[in-house]
Amino acid sequence: MKKHVFSILLLLLCAIANAQLKHSKTSAFKSYKGLVMAGYQGWFNAPGDGGNRWWNHYVSHGKFEPGFTNIDIWPDVSEYPKTYKTPFKLADGSDAYLYSSYDASSTETHFKWMQQYGVDGVFVQRFIGDVQRGAGKHHNDVVLGNALKYAQKYHRAITVMYDLSGMNAGGDSLVIKDWKHLIDSLKVTNRGNNQTWLYHNGKPLVAVWGIGFNDHRCYGLTEGEKIIDFLKNDPVYGGCAILLGVPTYWRDFGNDTENDPHLHDLIKKVDIVHPWFVGRFNEDAYPAFQHRIAEDIAWCKSNNIDYVPTVFPGFSWHNMNPRAKQNQIPRNRGHFYWKQINGAINSGAEMLYVAMFDEVDEGTAILKASKNPPVGLSTFVTYEDDIPNDYYLYLTGYAAKMLRKQVPLTADMPPPVKK
Repeated sequence: MKKHVFSILLLLLCAIANAQLKHSKTSAFKSYKGLVMAGYQGWFNAPGDGGNRWWNHYVSHGKFEPGFTNIDIWPDVSEYPKTYKTPFKLADGSDAYLYSSYDASSTETHFKWMQQYGVDGVFVQRFIGDVQRGAGKHHNDVVLGNALKYAQKYHRAITVMYDLSGMNAGGDSLVIKDWKHLIDSLKVTNRGNNQTWLYHNGKPLVAVWGIGFNDHRCYGLTEGEKIIDFLKNDPVYGGCAILLGVPTYWRDFGNDTENDPHLHDLIKKVDIVHPWFVGRFNEDAYPAFQHRIAEDIAWCKSNNIDYVPTVFPGFSWHNMNPRAKQNQIPRNRGHFYWKQINGAINSGAEMLYVAMFDEVDEGTAILKASKNPPVGLSTFVTYEDDIPNDYYLYLTGYAAKMLRKQVPLTADMPPPVKK
């Protein structure tokens, strides 16, 4: 009997040791607390970039030409080493250019900006429906590989966010398969104890977004729980901290949330809860909404869970959805963004999630945007004339300093730095 028990203990110890081999013990970034992280889509392509996805995510209804595009913000590409000519024209008749996320030089430009402006790092988005095979999988692996390289070079925190949107029932197996691929092939969490993969509570952090929404998804809490249990407990690939992306009204099962108390059981299993706020309010409505953040934080503290709110600079997706008003949630020269940042920190937030670094499709990007976008059948939102096109990067870095109490918390938006 004693010999049998000893054998079981030995097997368990071997399993634990094996799990530890899959992740480095620690990281240069040991906690999400005190950091301002942004979502990073990295999904844009251009003909000739090597990704074989044409104008992916710039295209609309199979076309990319004046009158047909999915983006509402045209990026300023003046600092990108390599750009791609488009069918669009500027006001002076010259050709308009865009960047490709597949291009390593684009990724380096973005991480260089993050370091320059003090953006702490990014969650590289990984849509589970797009990473299973073919050009989509190849593109996402290349982008993530480049991001890992330049996160290390520019000392920025990095992790992945699995976006489950579009996943079918039983899709948990696809997430599990992909995470094993990232660990074994890209070695995302095993790059030494000075790696820049974001850790939390002593474990590598992985984000899983899209659990508990009531918008008729093909998957549900069952798949979410299997993913959580795998990332936490698998003896080889587990041992992870988990950020769970949930609906805005997750706590009280409101407007956008599935009315199933088991959602709270899942939330209590994870390390960080992350509600989605984009599109839920504008600048006028935000002050009343701020109370929800404070109440969310109180619930999380009572259940020993960390909490990260979403902040976003504005919203516009008219070119993607022509029935929607362009500049639907105005930025107001950064005031809308700053109210959220100040409100979240005042409410007790210890970390922030910015939606998004490069989401020009829905007009939430903080990257440098063109003040001279193409003209003609398609129209684009520009950052206001009296602020520089790097202002949202600057505000994000300043927010990180406020969060860490390196500068005083202020409701007054810091003025742009004169160059």
